[in-house]
Amino acid sequence: MAKPISSTKRDNEKKKQSKRLEKQKRKELRKSDKGKGFDDMIAYVDENGLIITTPPDMEEKTEIDIEDIMISTPSKEKIAESSTLKGRIEHFNESKGYGFVKDLNSVEKYFFHISNCQDKIKEGNIVFFELERGSKGMNAVNIKIDK
Repeated sequence: MAKPISSTKRDNEKKKQSKRLEKQKRKELRKSDKGKGFDDMIAYVDENGLIITTPPDMEEKTEIDIEDIMISTPSKEKIAESSTLKGRIEHFNESKGYGFVKDLNSVEKYFFHISNCQDKIKEGNIVFFELERGSKGMNAVNIKIDK
């Protein structure tokens, strides 16, 4: 004699059957999509970088000189290291002896150490300073308070 099937087994069998049917439907749907041609799958990029479905007009294309193409980011213009700049002390940590000076003529901030200061400074002071290339970038040196 066969054992009767419990309700949990019956539920599990129904779940398996429904998964098989869903898988079969997905398979048929994929097969029906294969009827699309290659032209339906192609996308084009216009001169503004937008994706479009129509090919670009080849009569309107412009020639680009190979030398005009920049592969890397342009380097920053060299800062005159000997010129005196004016800035404001943005941050100063008295216990560690370092801080940052923000140039008033640009948005650049420069690191400085207390050993490069000729006067006693604090945050918010307007100062004159010179630049010197350090190991991690430009550093402010010869810092004097604007009186």
